[in-house]
Amino acid sequence: MNCLSWAIPREMRERTVPRGHCENSTLLRQYPIALSLSRANHMVRTVKLSQIQGSIKRFRRTSWGFQQTFETSLKNLKPFVGTIASALAPIGSASVTIDQVIAEPKGLIGLLSEHNLPPQYGHEWCITAESQPEAEKLLEAILGDSVDFVFVPTPKPFVIYADHDEYATFYASTKSNLNRVVQPLIRAGFVSVPDYERRL
Repeated sequence: MNCLSWAIPREMRERTVPRGHCENSTLLRQYPIALSLSRANHMVRTVKLSQIQGSIKRFRRTSWGFQQTFETSLKNLKPFVGTIASALAPIGSASVTIDQVIAEPKGLIGLLSEHNLPPQYGHEWCITAESQPEAEKLLEAILGDSVDFVFVPTPKPFVIYADHDEYATFYASTKSNLNRVVQPLIRAGFVSVPDYERRL
């Protein structure tokens, strides 16, 4: 029984198919809705939802050598996220792990709904995007919500901790990795917060 057969009536599954004849093409003509639903249910998700206990605690315990905080410009989120993404490109995948939710995260809920995922969010819920476009959409959506979260891309030259007070702190293990994002953000006119050190 193949991955489509659950949606196909028994009499169609059990019949003999002539050699060289495409069974799925015949079935598609006779049962297009059933086959379409079956295929949709077996599509590879590009955004995934999970809960990972202890993830925020592990992040707080990580020793980062360098950090820089920027104001999160809610009126210019798309160029802000675009500048960050350009510093990371190419992004293989990225995850957002929630620390705390202050108000209903409408942007995140909308994104989850687009991917037929339940509106689950809260401490240590993790949303993973499996491509650069989805990673950018995820970061833009959650930056616009009242949420404290950690953003971890792959590859990982730097990570972000952003809070509901509209500040985003970039962490890196080397100065050169931090400068990969700090310098483009400054050149783009985004406001850094000098002499501020976030203590996790």
